[in-house]
Amino acid sequence: MIANALPYCGTPPNPGELLSRFNLDPVLLSGLAVLLVVHLRSTKHRGLAIAGWIVAGAALVSPLCALSVALFSARVAQHMILVLVAAPLIAFAWPPRSASATRFALKLWSTTLFFFAALWFWHMPAPYDATFSATWIYWTMHGTLFGSALLLWRTLLHHPPARTTDVLAAGALTSIQMGLLGAVLTFAGHPLFYRHLLTSSLWGLTPLRDQQLGGVLMWVPGIALFVFAAVRSLSRLWRALEMENPA
Repeated sequence: MIANALPYCGTPPNPGELLSRFNLDPVLLSGLAVLLVVHLRSTKHRGLAIAGWIVAGAALVSPLCALSVALFSARVAQHMILVLVAAPLIAFAWPPRSASATRFALKLWSTTLFFFAALWFWHMPAPYDATFSATWIYWTMHGTLFGSALLLWRTLLHHPPARTTDVLAAGALTSIQMGLLGAVLTFAGHPLFYRHLLTSSLWGLTPLRDQQLGGVLMWVPGIALFVFAAVRSLSRLWRALEMENPA
């Protein structure tokens, strides 16, 4: 039997009521507004900042919040929107302070490890199921996933050309570990997540199919976006070399 604790986003929705299930939590809406205002006061890239926080807000406020109670794949989609769309936009509009080579390397690899730990931990069965039992666990999950992604993208997108090799290595490892986790979820022979055993059928999915869809959503977009980041880093290095050695 599934526990009776009411998840943060409410009860699992029926297909007919989904479009009415917006999450209008005043604390969340106020928090997003404050973060946006603070960011706009500290950046010149206001368009990117606004876009990033709108995407983050959509992932948390839209009916996707309610759908993520019913479907594992919807929860993964919510996470990927935060990690692979909102976080890069916000990070691009949030340039870091200059740092020495040693300090940059420490920041790069610590954020890479932080994101790896958060992603794997919160997509393991016991921690994942625990997010449905207490609101503070739910927000700890989102805070660590989104926060670690912001820090990682900030480092991957803003780096001196001389550190391109390190950035390419960190991006490649991040892409590989996301792909590996996605593959584990996709090719698992049985459902791993207790909370969705009785909620996916309303949406025409078995628990295993729902889990496999979630694995694919993590696997493919993650690889594609980190390839883009690698190409961008290489193009910046090429431009820097051209400036140093004009024809």
